[in-house]
Amino acid sequence: MGIRLEAVDALTNNFGFRIEATHHEVATAGQGEINFGFTTLTDAADKVQTLKYVVKNVAAAHGMVATFMPKPLHGDNGTGMHTHFSLWSNDGKKNLMYAPEDDYAEISELGRHAIGGILRHAKALSAISNSTANSYRRLIPGFEAPVYTAWSRANRSAILRVPAYYKGMEKAKRIEYRAPDASGNPYLTFAALLMAAMDGIKRKEDPGAPVNENIYHLSADRRRELGIRELPRSLDDALDELESDREFLKPVFDSSLLDTYIELKRDELRSLAQYPHPMELYYYMDS
Repeated sequence: MGIRLEAVDALTNNFGFRIEATHHEVATAGQGEINFGFTTLTDAADKVQTLKYVVKNVAAAHGMVATFMPKPLHGDNGTGMHTHFSLWSNDGKKNLMYAPEDDYAEISELGRHAIGGILRHAKALSAISNSTANSYRRLIPGFEAPVYTAWSRANRSAILRVPAYYKGMEKAKRIEYRAPDASGNPYLTFAALLMAAMDGIKRKEDPGAPVNENIYHLSADRRRELGIRELPRSLDDALDELESDREFLKPVFDSSLLDTYIELKRDELRSLAQYPHPMELYYYMDS
């Protein structure tokens, strides 16, 4: 706790952060959460990089190691980077996602289309927002990790939520994408997420009905009935999805960038595949 608060002080006093909340998270071994106030896309990505740098250096000053690895411990909750965002008018005076007349979550039609776009492209997004092999050790059912492509107001088993803590507060209306982790590049993650949302708005994508049931407890037949899909089970599968669903990224990500990104990630996976996993010794040493 002391190290986390020291990092918060450094971020606030030396880097101009506006910290909205900080607390211990549910994993056992020193997992913490630090939330900073909303800002523009690029500045938010800058702040993610700055936060990681400061936290790691404060930990090192105390002879400890801070990691943003998605799943460093077996049998415990992993570490995500729940990403909240909203879309505003050009003059910054109107939150385009806010609709006070909406009884469910005060979310506008534009906001619902943005949700639809993210759900439509969630599998391809995973290759960017969950960009390491270790990311997919976190994205498994249970452990509060979102793996199902559904949306809701307060359902932690859905990949996308519309927080409704503050009813009637336009400034607070936003959507929360719960899949990303901090092991990758936040500039790519945030841009890809925005492109998925914008594609949904362009297509007027219907996100379907919100799912308020605990999706982990639903049968496979019930999930199919509700149109709920699962995220890829591995980075290799996610890269396959990105290769087949990439047009929505083209306004920002040109083909050469995506080709290079996929090639680098495939090389990374080929390298990892050459090393036996410690658990393979447990299972197969006596074979």
